Amino acid sequence: MQQPRSTGNSKVILFDVNETLLDMSKLKNALIKAFNNKAAFQQWFGLLLQYSLVDTVTNHYHDFRTIGDAALDMTANMLQERTLKSAEKHKLLALMTELPAHKDVPEGLKMLAKAGYSLVALTNSTRSVLDEQLRYADIIHYFEQGLSVDDQRRYKPQLDVYHTAARQAGAEPTSATLIAAHGWDIAGALHAGLSAGFITRKGQTLYPLAPSPTYQGKTLPEVAKQIIDQKAPQRP
Repeated sequence: MQQPRSTGNSKVILFDVNETLLDMSKLKNALIKAFNNKAAFQQWFGLLLQYSLVDTVTNHYHDFRTIGDAALDMTANMLQERTLKSAEKHKLLALMTELPAHKDVPEGLKMLAKAGYSLVALTNSTRSVLDEQLRYADIIHYFEQGLSVDDQRRYKPQLDVYHTAARQAGAEPTSATLIAAHGWDIAGALHAGLSAGFITRKGQTLYPLAPSPTYQGKTLPEVAKQIIDQKAPQRP
């Protein structure tokens, strides 16, 4: 049965973290250097997302970091490059907690918080990694909650992940919004009945076979302005 479609006017805003809020260039450059291959980051990150979905549909859950470690070995095999040693992989994966926020992010978060929206981070990473990421990027103070799929042992874009996250944040799915820079995440949120705001980060695109996002812009402030101008929520 098709999920009801949100019309916006959300008081709760869920945020994807990696690439949406955080600039992954440091990790991208490190992976390219480690494998001496320009395709390394895209290959690795694509495998990380692909096999998180494999875990979800087969009901064999591993946390995001464990899949990330396995994906490094798979990347070496697929690119026909040397397999990294355990210490090298550990050092690379540790960079996930040392990523700066995109330059536009603090302004956009400040706009939404000032307008009275409840901001919640929703990530495929574990909660401990999420906390480290938001602290390192110096944006943790904007968020009222941090939610991880680790609690549900299912990864985005599985629909129940969005339903549960919205309710944990105090809203029904149709009165919540997801902001993300990934077409697959936007598609998941829309099919789950949320509204969605797409930030068109470099190298990202929407899924043409999914519904169009409720909001869209090149930066978080652009998306935030669209949300705020539509109708500011009334906080209790």
